[in-house]
Amino acid sequence: MQEKDDDLLTRARAWLAEDPDPETAAELTALIDAGDTAELADRFSGTLQFGTAGLRGEIGAGPMRMNRSVVIRAAAGLAAYLKAQGHDGGLVVVGYDARYKSADFARDTAAVMTGAGLRAAVLPRPLPTPVLAYAIRHLGAVAGVEVTASHNPPRDNGYKVYLGDGSQIVSPADAQIAAEIDAIASLADVPRPSEGWLQLDEEVLEAYLARTDAVLTPASPRGVRTVYTAMHGVGKDVVMAAFARHGFPEPVLVAEQAEPDPAFPTVAFPNPEEPGAMDLAFAKAAEVQPDIVIANDPDADRCAVAVPDDGGWRMLRGDEVGALLAAHLVHKGAQGVFAESIVSSSLLGRIAEAAHLGYGETLTGFKWISRVEGLRYGYEEALGYCVDPEGVRDKDGITAALLVAELASELKEQGRTLTDLLDDLAMAHGLHHTDQLSVRVSDLSVIANAMAQLRAQPPTALAGLRVVSAEDLSQGTAKLPPTDGLRYYLEGDYKARVICRPSGTEPKLKCYLEVVVPVADPADLTPARTRGQEVLDTLKKDLAAAMGL
Repeated sequence: MQEKDDDLLTRARAWLAEDPDPETAAELTALIDAGDTAELADRFSGTLQFGTAGLRGEIGAGPMRMNRSVVIRAAAGLAAYLKAQGHDGGLVVVGYDARYKSADFARDTAAVMTGAGLRAAVLPRPLPTPVLAYAIRHLGAVAGVEVTASHNPPRDNGYKVYLGDGSQIVSPADAQIAAEIDAIASLADVPRPSEGWLQLDEEVLEAYLARTDAVLTPASPRGVRTVYTAMHGVGKDVVMAAFARHGFPEPVLVAEQAEPDPAFPTVAFPNPEEPGAMDLAFAKAAEVQPDIVIANDPDADRCAVAVPDDGGWRMLRGDEVGALLAAHLVHKGAQGVFAESIVSSSLLGRIAEAAHLGYGETLTGFKWISRVEGLRYGYEEALGYCVDPEGVRDKDGITAALLVAELASELKEQGRTLTDLLDDLAMAHGLHHTDQLSVRVSDLSVIANAMAQLRAQPPTALAGLRVVSAEDLSQGTAKLPPTDGLRYYLEGDYKARVICRPSGTEPKLKCYLEVVVPVADPADLTPARTRGQEVLDTLKKDLAAAMGL
């Protein structure tokens, strides 16, 4: 045991000797001086793994945390990969949000790129992730980096990598970059000049805002009244500028959440989907009585929408917004392929089929959706929408908000609401009712054990519905590459679908549930929703039992 502790302390001291950040160096020094081998073992149990989501983790000292040492290695690995691909001298654009250390990580990335013989350009200030995704193609870059942890807890940060097509990396680029990172023996081997990169001005943001013109129909209605929250993130200024540019009434801000704050003081988790996150927005809506509520997550690549409901406010599910935007684009005459991830509602396929449009289904993540050939619109249920793939090949909470506002304005002129359009879709295609069983864990083995139990003893029925098809997605399918997930199709009184998978960015097990209830008459809508929710609630209970949770 003593030998093991001595080795741990030796590795910690070696890391400390290279740490360029006084804060994390002091943190690590205190752990070493205290002989806190348990905490050191956690931080030095491996290295934060670089994958298709880039890097994401808690800020702190050591190779299992997000810190300047880890980021410098990641940047050096990316630079080596780009040069090996023939991009020596190419431009890399770097964006960042307002989280702790984001500006430091962005500056380190620019320095590493410059030192490696690439050119680097840094966005002028903390800006939404979609602005970075746009800037890559706008500036003709060979790659882009966004420093963000999106809607993760306050102590997290992350590192998202895009290639020159404006899409996030996928395999095999992730493994190739990871191999280059692993090959870096010492930070002393990574040149980091103190200058030499370009600090971009507001032109890139102005170009992004000009591109939003493509989202809206000229002279379309613009009368919707909105309450907006930036969820302590970087979306406010860009959303307000976009709404003003296009003649919408100025959104009423949720003042407590309007300005960037890495502590996210008013929410437990800065994610509009989390319980309580929208409470302040709903309180403001009760005060000013808008037509809709719109929220972005902290890096503004996601968009949440809420509507009036029985004297209060109801947040629409991502699948509902996804269907509404699809219907609106069909109405506007959109042509091309509509695509979604496998965990999103099958309603999109029905809408595309009825409009004689192409339809695609991908693995989770916009890194896959953005690569669908002929893509015109893509979404996934986690509040992500790509409504202008020629401008931003990623989810974009700013342009999605504009399109929602246009749709709500058009309906308002007709004396109708977003809820009325959802009813129309249910009448046309059946009520596609979706929900999620999400289990956050502190011990990742809980997730592995639950998935193993499902594989060892696959359910034959759930909620009284027969399992008619069971797929282990880790084997891949004719249309999908392998991924750690299980998919079940069920039939009985209703048709249903269940997909279980570990989250790629958070310590969560996620199960996505859908039941389709036929609706023959408008009077059937309310009982259909009640019955659909009853089936989903039973599905949750039966599925949790099948997983041993």
